Amino acid sequence: MWLIVAVFGVVLATVVLKYAFRSSGPNPFATDSREPLKKMVFDKKEKNKVLKQGFLASKVPENLDAIIIGSGIGGLGLGVLLAKVGKKVLVLEQHDRAGGCCHTFTEKGFEFDVGIHYIGDLLDHKPFRCMLDQLTNGQLQWEPLDNPFDQVVLGPPENRRRYPIYSGRTRFPEELKKCFPGEEKAIDEYMRLVKKAGHGIWLLALLKLCPVPLAKFLAYTGLAKHLSFFFKMAPRSLTEVVNELTDNKDLRAVFAYIFGTYGNAPKDASFAMHSLLVTHYLNGAWYPKGGASEIAYHMIPIIEQAGGAVLVRAPVNRILFNEAQEACGVSVMKGQEEVHIRAPMVISNAGIFNTYQKMLPKELQAMPAIQQQLGMMKNGEGGLSIFVGLNGTKEELGLKADNYWIFSENNFDELVDEYLKGDREESSKKIPLLFVASPSAKDPTWEERAPGKSTLSLVSFANYSWFEEWKDGKVTNRGPDYKELKQAFIDTALDVVLDVFPKITRDKIEYIDAGTPITNTHYIGAPKGEIYGADHGLARFSPELNATVRPQTPLKNLYLTGQDVFLCGFAGALAGALSCGSVILNRNLHLDAIALAKRMKFMNDKLKGE
Repeated sequence: MWLIVAVFGVVLATVVLKYAFRSSGPNPFATDSREPLKKMVFDKKEKNKVLKQGFLASKVPENLDAIIIGSGIGGLGLGVLLAKVGKKVLVLEQHDRAGGCCHTFTEKGFEFDVGIHYIGDLLDHKPFRCMLDQLTNGQLQWEPLDNPFDQVVLGPPENRRRYPIYSGRTRFPEELKKCFPGEEKAIDEYMRLVKKAGHGIWLLALLKLCPVPLAKFLAYTGLAKHLSFFFKMAPRSLTEVVNELTDNKDLRAVFAYIFGTYGNAPKDASFAMHSLLVTHYLNGAWYPKGGASEIAYHMIPIIEQAGGAVLVRAPVNRILFNEAQEACGVSVMKGQEEVHIRAPMVISNAGIFNTYQKMLPKELQAMPAIQQQLGMMKNGEGGLSIFVGLNGTKEELGLKADNYWIFSENNFDELVDEYLKGDREESSKKIPLLFVASPSAKDPTWEERAPGKSTLSLVSFANYSWFEEWKDGKVTNRGPDYKELKQAFIDTALDVVLDVFPKITRDKIEYIDAGTPITNTHYIGAPKGEIYGADHGLARFSPELNATVRPQTPLKNLYLTGQDVFLCGFAGALAGALSCGSVILNRNLHLDAIALAKRMKFMNDKLKGE
């Protein structure tokens, strides 16, 4: 009996390793492609020549290798990976500028980032940093945030408690222990669990890359949960785990505070997902020097150098299929006319719901395999963003290169439930969670670009249904009732900001406006106004789902990239691009990036030693 088990184990390990380390296709990380730093470009007209190239049929390159729908980081990242191995790629963006959630906009002289607030794991020679350096040829620079990089604020004005969150694998828990004496055991166990769960993410990537029968076998036999602590912890909620660790309600809240970065209240959040965010920031947090638009600005030229293009104002209304039901191109709406563009491969970064429910012919939507995937996923929570332009420098306004997570109390589950299930007028008066950051304070180039001015970005959640009745209105004029409701949310959020930041006063505010879930639908194509794609609740992290929703769709030559195929956020969407690129190029790009990072570190250490 044991001999059979041993033989089976060896065979399984051999098959798993074969697909984990496969490397038959071209490698975009074969060499270090970093170039000497060029002078930063601040002139908006010059940058827009790259970021705002409008769609015309005459601009479409001939003999395309692939079409990518959507220019968020999942689409652009994949476009660069393919371009680096000589593929001619066309990226199509429905908005008037490239970048997806990495784009910026300007109002009254204030530049606002819409989705990039802070990125972790960017120490030199770490794989994630190495990957981003390669995707931008070393031109994208990162500025570290202050330490502490996050401030957790709990309670009403008369009883506010502040807990600083420090980066550093030893400093993070040490500082927590200073705030919560007597809770050392709980903090140590929390750190052990998040690190162990975070290390198990490798199997999620493998389930996306290995053959479907093997992925299904690992999932449905329960082996995935035995092979990876990530999947063992995946069905356990964040609330369940932290409540077992401590009875201290403030410490529970501090353990859970970062749930806003993936969009699920602790009782609905997977501890496995949460562990990834905690470990992502253990070594620090960074912000792109020059603002978020720098990301797309340095990626697009690489796609162009390989003969490809990134074109905006190019809404794809449907994917084209041949008689064999193979994807063979897309249809782009140009005014009232359709422009058909052909390519042997179509990759969607538009999200699983847009792709399957809006871009497929009805008969293909009805396929059992398509419906199975849709039935496993649901829309994420809608996002609310408030943009504030201030007169005054960061010093004058008391702003630092950090973030504030402000909660009305420490009972997160009850607060979020009551808020999202409440009447919209009532909920607008009691926002339970507010993320507050100053992009201008994080960016060392800001003072040169906009002297004497500062910006704030405020983010929370909002129910799509609260605003749905205005979804068909003109985006710049949805009527007085919509404006009144939006203003109610702005006023509530602003009261919190003015209380927590005493140097900011109403007379310093030169510009303020909000983006609601229906704003997100218009600008970033989010079906229900979600900012993190498909929901990241407990069901999202079952091995069965991750063995089913993969880069290769049930339709030949149609692929998925970005947040919905891997995980949410900047790093998650890029991991989706690596996973999709791995399938297309038939090699494990995750391991290729790690291998290049190791080679670069070795060479750097060798040079230092000489």
